[in-house]
Amino acid sequence: MAERRRWNWPALLVDRPLQIVTNSLPIANLFAASRETDLVMLGGYVYPRTGVALGPLTIRMLDDIHVHQTIMSVGGITAKGLFNSNLLLVESERAMMRAADEVVVVADHTKIGRQALTFLCELAEVDTLIVDGGIRPEQRTLIAQAAVRLIVAGEPEEFRS
Repeated sequence: MAERRRWNWPALLVDRPLQIVTNSLPIANLFAASRETDLVMLGGYVYPRTGVALGPLTIRMLDDIHVHQTIMSVGGITAKGLFNSNLLLVESERAMMRAADEVVVVADHTKIGRQALTFLCELAEVDTLIVDGGIRPEQRTLIAQAAVRLIVAGEPEEFRS
């Protein structure tokens, strides 16, 4: 059986001149030592399984922040919309979306066609979806029908929708 490699997209952003606002301890640790990055860590209840700050304190901090782009992951993407497995996470992600000019979702192709516990938003509320090269034609069609910009990692620019 082929070993499934985890796609570590945040590592591609390390040592770039960025302002990062995150509720994720693993993401904060990744950028904390970078001299090129300004890092803002959101507070709140830290969910022990993921190391992500969630809940009302996180949301209150997000109410005072504006970002050009929010980059987030999800547990599922269907024609109904985006889903995640934790209600507090979904509430925090909605606040992140409100704080951003542009919403970018990064997900591997196995998330497309799968639903998780809690509804996050309609697919059309996402500006860009970035997926790995395993995306199938019917998954591309689902994304295209929602008029979401699709970027397939490793695919040449001329094939992007």
